[in-house]
Order: sequence, then C-alpha cells, then structure tokens
Amino acid sequence: MAAILGGGLGGLSTGYYLLKNNLSNNNNLKLLLLEATDYCGGWIKSIKTKDYIFEQGPRTIRPRGTVGLNTLNMMQDLGLSQHVSAIKPDHPAARNRMIYVNNTLHMLPSNLMGVFQKSKPFTKPLIYAVLNDLKSPHKELKDDSIYNFVDRRFGREIADYAISPMICGICAGDAKEISVKFLMKTLFEYEQKDGGVVKGVMKSLFKTKNQEEIEMSELAKQAVEEKWSVYTIKGGLDTIPAVMRQYLKENNVDLQLNCKVEEIQFIDSSLVNLKKGNGEILPANHVYSSIPAHVLANLVSKQHPQLSKLLNDIPFVTVGIVNLYFDTQKPLITPAFGFLVPPMENSPILGVVFDSCCIPDQNGTVLTVMLGGRWFVEKFGSDVTKEKLFDIAVKEIKAILKIDESVSAYHVNILHKCIPQYVVGHYERVAAIREYISSNNLPISLVGSSYDGVGINDVIYSAKTQVEDDVNK
Repeated sequence: MAAILGGGLGGLSTGYYLLKNNLSNNNNLKLLLLEATDYCGGWIKSIKTKDYIFEQGPRTIRPRGTVGLNTLNMMQDLGLSQHVSAIKPDHPAARNRMIYVNNTLHMLPSNLMGVFQKSKPFTKPLIYAVLNDLKSPHKELKDDSIYNFVDRRFGREIADYAISPMICGICAGDAKEISVKFLMKTLFEYEQKDGGVVKGVMKSLFKTKNQEEIEMSELAKQAVEEKWSVYTIKGGLDTIPAVMRQYLKENNVDLQLNCKVEEIQFIDSSLVNLKKGNGEILPANHVYSSIPAHVLANLVSKQHPQLSKLLNDIPFVTVGIVNLYFDTQKPLITPAFGFLVPPMENSPILGVVFDSCCIPDQNGTVLTVMLGGRWFVEKFGSDVTKEKLFDIAVKEIKAILKIDESVSAYHVNILHKCIPQYVVGHYERVAAIREYISSNNLPISLVGSSYDGVGINDVIYSAKTQVEDDVNK
C-alpha cells in the first residue's frame, strides 16, 4: 500500500498519477490519502455567492510550457474542459498590468513598441536594458539572487520596478533573496554558458531544440492555437480539487480527513509506519509526502534529525488575503489584471488583483489585496488581527484607486507559512534532502511546492515526475 500525506493539490495529483499508472500497468496498488483537516484542496479555496467569488489562494493558471500543457491534459481527462475560462492576448487582464510607484499607478509596457518608448517610472526606454546586457561582463557563479542577476544584466531600474514586484506576486518574497538559478534557470544558464542573456537567446534560435515532447489533449491544443495568456475555472478554482477528490473516491482510494499524523517511523526500505495522534499505527510500503517541508520535518525528527534540519532550512512566509466586494455597476477600476508594489515603496501591501476583470460571472467590483509575505511580521507583528488587516487593506485601496464607495462584503484570511521561499542555494538544498533519502533507503517521495515550484502547474508536475521516477526505479 502507498500512503499519501496531505490532501492539497500535490497530494490529490499524486493520487491521480498513481491511479493512472496502476490502470496502464494493470497493477492493484492500494492507496491511502491522509489529510489533517476536513478539507481537500490546500490553499485553493473559493467563497462563492450569486454576485461574486472570493479566491483565497491561486485564481489563474498559465497554460504555457511542458508543465502548463500537462495541467491542461489533466483538466480534460477529469472532464473540466467545459469549466475552463480563458483569458486571451487581447483581454485587458492579459494586456494591462501595473505597478505602484511614487504614489502613482504605472502601466507596464505590453508590446514591442513599448520597449522603445520611455514610460514611467523608468527613466529610459527598456531597450537600454537589452543593451546593458550586451555590454555587461560575464560573471561565473553557482547561483545568485534574482535581484543581483537582473541588476547586473539589465540595470537597477528593471530590478527595482519590474522584477522585485514580480517576485512579490509569484511567491510573496524578496528578489534580493530568491534564487535566480531556480526561478529563472534558463536565463541564468544563458549568462553562465553564453556570457549574457541576449547572446544566449540568439544562440538558442539556431540550436536544435530538445524540448520534452508531450502529447497534447484537445484542450491543450486549443490553448496553444489561441495563445491563451492565463485561464481560470468558472465557479471557482476549488472546482479542481473537488473533482480530483471525487475521482480518487470513485477509484477506491481510502481518503481519510481529519487524520493527523504525528510521527513517521521508517522500519526498512519497504515498510513505514504512520503514527496517528490517537496512537493508531498505519503501515505502508511507501509514503508520498505533499505536506510542507517544515511540517514533514517534525514527523521525521526523532529518527532522522539531520533530515529534519535540512527540511526546516526551507523558509516559508505568511500572507494576508483580503477579498473586497463593491456592489455597484459604476466602474471603479481600470480594466487590468491588477497591480504590484515594489518592496522599495515600503507599503504594507504586496499587490492587488482585479478579480472582476480576471474571473467570469462577477457582479460589481471584486478585488483581492495581498499583504505581508516576506515582510509580514515586520509590518504587522506576530499577533495582528484580521480586523486590522481589513482596515489596512481598505485604507490602501481607497487611497491608491481613489474609491469612495463602501465595501459591501469582504473576507479576511491569514495564510500562515503558506509559501516556500526559494532562496539562493535552493537547488542544492533540495538535492541534499533527496540524496539523504536515497542514501538511507527511506521509502518516501517528496512532492509539491516546498521543493519543485510554487505554481499550480509546478505542483501537479512535481507529483507526475515523482510517481514516474518511482515506477522507473
């Protein structure tokens, strides 16, 4: 029997791919999924009414690359194609993205012509950043922060006004700490191997591409042909984990909610005991852990303190989420995806998503404010209340967007230690963790955002690759 720890997207995806492997290889593997809470879906949660949807976590998915196409294949296989709502290149949410600098919202360039024109807050056209990369000397490094890399190759303004807020949007983190080797691997390799990003891009145009081949479903083909920017799910993104959970149940996966594991006891290379809070022991031949690294660290600390320390070395940040609904047909916002705030602005908010522009079937104006992240404790302390976060969010929104209307409905959530930080050296850190597991013949595989990427696509693909790796051993 294989046991899956965690009923978030990583755990559900692991169950999905294990089932697919069982069916294709005519195996009869029994699967057990253990979730500590009463909900499957992890950070993906949607609050739905007839007028609005409040997304508590992710709200859109990118369709590009191998990982993006893989997710679309899974969507179609699960019967979710009809629920997909695509945002195409001509949509305002695809074209219009803003940053807030010096008390002003600035639209970022969205086409080739914009690269040759000067647009605030940049003091020069962005083409100068390309020229800066061409003349910047090569610097041999094993890894670097994204901020240092971009500053070195493209200039300080690009690092401050484009990349730093982007990292706030991706992982609520500080670009001065996040690994460029992990989040921008291809660009970093262009610098290290070819002497610069532009040089690397030019050389790649003349190389035979060795892209991983992936079979594409009709949904994936449609996304490619129509050049989707992002997509979401009608009725809320939590439709995905709900459908996945139902798929697992229909295929006889033993799914246990409110089941908290307190310790993992490794017996040998093919037997592991999962000790529950009530003292009950659940034996398994292999464990797939999709829970956060810091949670897993506590479960293995007695037997494997060294592994526990390695897992705890992956930092996490807390994010405040404030959803706001304004019940008015009066236009309150410029049609756009939203805006991000560079850390140098020293604002309490990381950014705002214009949900009523991005998500279908919204009445009035719906906004989601993200607060804190890497700076959560610094800005709000360790015991801030939801009421305080709401007051801060409303004050900032009304000042930035010049909104006078009262909030008609809202929801506040504090997502404690919700996003891992891929700080410099993350590749080596994860490699050391997996090497320890391999060298000690521990029957456990690691899945999810702690190790392989923070996005929905990354988490799903992490499950796929771990299952395939185990099958091929």
